[in-house]
Amino acid sequence: MNSFRMLPLVLGMGALLAIPAHAQSLVELYDSARAVDAIYQSARSQFEATVARADQSRAGTLPTVNLGMAASRSAIDANTKTANPAFGGFSATLSASHPLYRPANWIAYEQGQKSVLAAPALLQAAEQDLVIRVSQAYFDVLAAQDALTFVGAQKTAVAEQLAAAKRNFEVGTSTITDTREAQARFDLVTAQQIAAENDLLVRRLALDQLVGRQDSMPKSLAVPVILPTLLPADVNVWVTQALDNHPTLKQFATALEIAQLETQRAQAANKPTLDLNGSYAKSFNEGTAASRPDSRTNIATVALAFNLPLFAGFSIQNRVREALALEDKARTDLEAARRAVSQNTRVAFFGVSSGLGQVKALEAAEASSQSALDANKLGYQVGVRINIDVLNAQSQLFQTKRDLAKARYDVLVGGLRLRQANGSLTPEDLRAINGLLVK
Repeated sequence: MNSFRMLPLVLGMGALLAIPAHAQSLVELYDSARAVDAIYQSARSQFEATVARADQSRAGTLPTVNLGMAASRSAIDANTKTANPAFGGFSATLSASHPLYRPANWIAYEQGQKSVLAAPALLQAAEQDLVIRVSQAYFDVLAAQDALTFVGAQKTAVAEQLAAAKRNFEVGTSTITDTREAQARFDLVTAQQIAAENDLLVRRLALDQLVGRQDSMPKSLAVPVILPTLLPADVNVWVTQALDNHPTLKQFATALEIAQLETQRAQAANKPTLDLNGSYAKSFNEGTAASRPDSRTNIATVALAFNLPLFAGFSIQNRVREALALEDKARTDLEAARRAVSQNTRVAFFGVSSGLGQVKALEAAEASSQSALDANKLGYQVGVRINIDVLNAQSQLFQTKRDLAKARYDVLVGGLRLRQANGSLTPEDLRAINGLLVK
């Protein structure tokens, strides 16, 4: 049995027996990345900051209380025979103010609550981005491993063909050309093997950095590979879900609502304000240089403060114009986002659909390439094919196997990207892919 005939068996045994005991699944590596990824942690911090900022906006609707205290001591140095007079005082004031009617403050509070509603959407988008980045890095490593495995198998097969060409030349049944062609192909495959080893090293380093651990070992796909079908099969269903649930659209919709409230807040600057103020002051004085008797006073005050803006140099009118323009911008941004989400969802859907078709075609091409290689080898043995025909058939089979493995990984990642495009991607979707991996 030749090397390429044994390759599927080798890969299957590798998936079942050669995977190290410490190999990690996709879910395990995602959990590791979630704990250390700087981009995701930054999004979590931004989420917490947004919630805290929203709570700050409530302060404009609640009372404020202040306590002020002062103490003084004075001494007069006079050229007299009597003792130098000294005197001082102490005062404390407790003041409070409560806004009875401040429409701008209540609108600011409502804006803060809207921003809290948008904060989870930002965090969800960051979580979806992390799922995609981990999955892409995971399958990049598997693709690099497969490429190295396939180029190693091709190198073995080319070495066998080189040895056969040398034997045939020695016995006079072939020319030196066959030997030189086999040697050239062997040298080329050796260079490809070096490049594949370097690519695998780079891919593993990228995965290690993302998940925050050393020597990450992704589990391979179980053989035979059975890819999930694309459900629902109607692109319009995916687009409808995207327009209803996409976190980016929620962010832009909330931004529009906040912009509308900002317009109302700017218009509220023309309205009057009414505050309830109160204070209680207590003071003690030891007198002054002219009057030494002590004095103690207690003063309580309650007042209503009314303010009506009459003219502010057209600043309020211009502020309203600015807010209206920004509201129109937010509305346009929302429409642009809806179009982008719809387009991206359609592109992702057809990408997965095309990928599944490509996988089927490559599976058929793999079988055809194997048959072509077998036929060329037999033809070479009986003298109706030359060595370069066999080498080209080997190269074609290697390329087909590598493209097939890559196409399968692209379909799996493409399925996740489709869910990201329509806003339904969650970490739970990784468990479905986990079920395709070696147990």
